[in-house]
Amino acid sequence: MTNSTPTAQLSGAGVSIWLDDLSRGRIETGNLQELIDTKNVVGVTTNPTIFAGALSNGEVYASQVSELAAQGKDVTAAVFEITTDDVARAADIFRPVYDATQGFDGRVSIEVEPGLAHDAQGTIEQAKALWAKVDRPNAMIKIPATIEGLEAITEAIAAGISVNVTLIFSLDRYRAVINAYLTGLEKAKAAGIDLSTIHSVASFFVSRVDTEIDKRLTAIGTDEALALKSKAGVANAQLAYEVFVQSFATERAEMLLDAGANMQRPLWASTGVKDPNLPDTLYVTQLVAPQVVNTMPEKTLEATFDHGVIEGDTVTGSYAAANEVLDAIAAQGISYDEVTLLLEKEGVEKFIVSWNELLDTVTAALEAAK
Repeated sequence: MTNSTPTAQLSGAGVSIWLDDLSRGRIETGNLQELIDTKNVVGVTTNPTIFAGALSNGEVYASQVSELAAQGKDVTAAVFEITTDDVARAADIFRPVYDATQGFDGRVSIEVEPGLAHDAQGTIEQAKALWAKVDRPNAMIKIPATIEGLEAITEAIAAGISVNVTLIFSLDRYRAVINAYLTGLEKAKAAGIDLSTIHSVASFFVSRVDTEIDKRLTAIGTDEALALKSKAGVANAQLAYEVFVQSFATERAEMLLDAGANMQRPLWASTGVKDPNLPDTLYVTQLVAPQVVNTMPEKTLEATFDHGVIEGDTVTGSYAAANEVLDAIAAQGISYDEVTLLLEKEGVEKFIVSWNELLDTVTAALEAAK
């Protein structure tokens, strides 16, 4: 262990490293396989912003766009074909990891359209359509943890679809997400579906919490307030891990686990450090615990591989100190509920902007191909 890389040490500590990025260029150049082979990457997550970025560098997509244009596909159908194609191909690359880990890792996530965030029925229909189209057991469908999303999570799980729940900011909403997952499993069990085939992760966002709370602490400007900067995100995630441990130790959860179900693992999302004054591996090294996923932008992955210092579990036993941090922030007059609701709203809005950029890019490409 002493001679191994920081990413290998991270994996050894029970953290699954997933890359928060996907593009056809990454697939075709062999870069994705290289990251699996050299940097312990065992999964990939995507979102509308990632696809918008990938498709803005359009050369590798040109031949498929020409085919879709010739078939007379509209932009929505074209985006559906292009993105599911990338995800299916990535899933094939990760298939050996999926097989070796009995479905625990080797996962590739694709998100429902962000405009459906407050449309439960629309989300359920699209989750089923994406699942059928990608048609790989190691795919995961990303559904946002909005109030409406909770119903969609339950129904997708009940249908045997593996789900990556995204945009979780608050502990209360995280509890509701776990409840939605367990309810879905109960429905799946009643329908006779093999629970062992259903996997789920709950994506708990980290750096965005710091960005918003730090802005408010800076505005207060006292020494006491400034001393609390860049502590909320990690504390919030540490407490989320406590919720995970407690929730899957309940009688309700244990009955499902005994029936073959899998735990819904916490996934640390938004782990790229936004503040240049902070260590660039902060949201990796401070959130090491068994059974978690850390989905990293490539820059964070490279920083961790290069100089991350992995000191074992940095989460278990941190709960009292984490509660103190959030209590101290509340004492400054900053409302946790207000911040987390704002972040959810902004998260949905940002993805809608990216989705529209994606549609614009593909519309222009289809026009040019004609």
